[in-house]
Amino acid sequence: MLSIRTRINALGLIALLSLATGASAATVNYKIDPDHTYPSFEADHFGGLSVWRGKFNHSSGMVMLDKAAGTGAVNVVVDMKSADFGQDALNKFAQGKELFESNLYPQAIYAGKLVDFVNGAPTRVTGTLTLHGVTRPLDLKIDSFKCMPHPMLKREVCGADALATFKRDAFGMAAGKDYGFSMDVTLRIQVEAIAEPAA
Repeated sequence: MLSIRTRINALGLIALLSLATGASAATVNYKIDPDHTYPSFEADHFGGLSVWRGKFNHSSGMVMLDKAAGTGAVNVVVDMKSADFGQDALNKFAQGKELFESNLYPQAIYAGKLVDFVNGAPTRVTGTLTLHGVTRPLDLKIDSFKCMPHPMLKREVCGADALATFKRDAFGMAAGKDYGFSMDVTLRIQVEAIAEPAA
């Protein structure tokens, strides 16, 4: 017969395993909706003469979220060849060796953890950006985050707007630096993601 202490320890272990299982079961996977997700950017032209703005038309990825536990993760893959400045000549230039070199580096990847939850919603992402073959730490500030039932798909959809600023020459893209261009780039990620059907 098991001693009282052994039975108490066993019950405690079972309780911990149950909690762990419950936390795992609460994690929901969301697939990024490419029709409503547009990473965009702002960059300097000639040291403050004007601001270049553009977006990437094709992206994909996943979001994992456990609202109760206050944990989650995100992975966004961006097709660099889909960069759109709104001007054909600039789009072509950006793909070349002076900037994206998309033939060598066709994708950019942002991967991170959702953190600093308030009322079940993350307010920040700590992660890394892989761009132009270079991976560096980059945290995103989440300005807005909302989940709701999708009226047509009848599944939960979550959306967010996040931003960060980085130096593009730190990723090996220093075009215009000799002409006084600021290397600061503001990255914004407008994202919507739809909950995957339960298995």
